[in-house]
Amino acid sequence: MITLLTSPEAWAALLTLTALEIVLGIDNVIFISVIVSAVPAEQAKRARQIGLTMALAFRILLLSLLVWLIGLTRAVVTVQDLSFSWRDIILIAGGLFLIAKATHEIHREVEAPDDKRSGASARRAFLKVILEITVIDIVFSLDSIITAIGMAQELAIMIAAVVIACLVMYAASGPVARFVAEHPTTKMLALAFLVLIGVALVADGFKFHIPRGYIYFAIAFSAAVEFFNVLARRNRSKD
Repeated sequence: MITLLTSPEAWAALLTLTALEIVLGIDNVIFISVIVSAVPAEQAKRARQIGLTMALAFRILLLSLLVWLIGLTRAVVTVQDLSFSWRDIILIAGGLFLIAKATHEIHREVEAPDDKRSGASARRAFLKVILEITVIDIVFSLDSIITAIGMAQELAIMIAAVVIACLVMYAASGPVARFVAEHPTTKMLALAFLVLIGVALVADGFKFHIPRGYIYFAIAFSAAVEFFNVLARRNRSKD
C-alpha cells in the first residue's frame, strides 16, 4: 500500500481510471435522475441515495470477484457465426430494458396521466424505482468494472477510482434530478438519451461497438441546446 502511495504510475492510473469511471457513470446519473422523478420529492433524494449506494456496492463486489468477472467474457452461446458471453447477454438484456423503460416513460409523458397516488400506490412506486435502479446498476457496473480491469492491475487503485467516481455521481445526481424535474422538455431529452444508450448497449452485446465518444458528444450538444432553450424561455417569462 505504501508503495502505491509513492508511485507516480499508481497515481496516474488512479486519475485516468477515475476520469473514465466518471464518464461511464454519466449514463447511470441520467437514468437515476429520470427515474426518481416518478416519486415525490421527499422520496426522490432517498431513492438517489439508495440507488448510488447500490451502484458503489455492485462495483466493489464485482471487483472482488475478478476471476469470475473475467470469465463472463467467454462465449457460452453460439448462434450461426455469432458467439455470446454472459457479458453480451447482460448488456443486451439491459439495453432492451432501458429502451422499453424510456419508451414507456415517453408515452407516459405524452399522455400526461393523473399523477395523484394513494399512500400504498406511492410506496409501490418507490419500491419499483429502487428495483429498476438496481437492475440498471448491475448492467452499468458490469461494463464499468470490465473496463477498469483492462486499465489497472492493482485492486486498491480500482476500488479507490470507483469510490471517487460514485461520490462525484452522487454530488451530480441531485442538481441533475432537480433540473430534469423542473423542466419537462429536459426530461423528454433525457429519456431520448436513455433510448440512445440502450441501443448502444444492445449493439455492444451483438459485437457492434458504437464509440462512446459519439454518444457523449450527442448528449453534450443536445444538452447545450436545451440549456439555451431554458434560458430563452426564462428570459421571455420575465418580459
